[in-house]
Amino acid sequence: MDIDSILDKIYQIPEKSKKALKESVGSVSYPKGYILLKADKVESNIYFIQKGIARAYASLENTEITFWFGKEGDTVISMKSYVADQKGYENIELLEKSDLYELNTQRLRHLFDEDIHIANWGRKFAEQELVKTEERLISRQFRTALERYKELMKHSPDLLQRVQLGHIASYLGITQVTLSRIRAELR
Repeated sequence: MDIDSILDKIYQIPEKSKKALKESVGSVSYPKGYILLKADKVESNIYFIQKGIARAYASLENTEITFWFGKEGDTVISMKSYVADQKGYENIELLEKSDLYELNTQRLRHLFDEDIHIANWGRKFAEQELVKTEERLISRQFRTALERYKELMKHSPDLLQRVQLGHIASYLGITQVTLSRIRAELR
């Protein structure tokens, strides 16, 4: 996915502003298994996935809890670092070789101060991330595992082909045995 499409998906801004924003974006590539963002660290960059897939997870008592997947067009960010300059609580691992767009948070804040359109883009970005987080929380609290799996099948069927079942089970808040049972039930 190209950078113009990703930026426009968040919020469309005038071409002059978008050009200034794009001039601050670089391209990077990392291998499968690379930890892009680390827990207990203030992260200085945000990323947009051009090609690849990532997962956010937290480690708890010798287990990893996956709570987010990102794929082409999605933003990879530690919101705690982005908003408050504080250490994040999540690790973000690349599950495939990935090509990313990289944007330094300090540079972005400078652009916010210089250009109201870019500042509005940043506000819309934060609002969208908040809504996505709220939707994940509500889904986890009020839907059954079967309903969550069906929702994943409907909205991101490619994840089921690209991501290990253990990560999907963790994301759904169930064991791999329960996930296998659900999958068999739906066949």
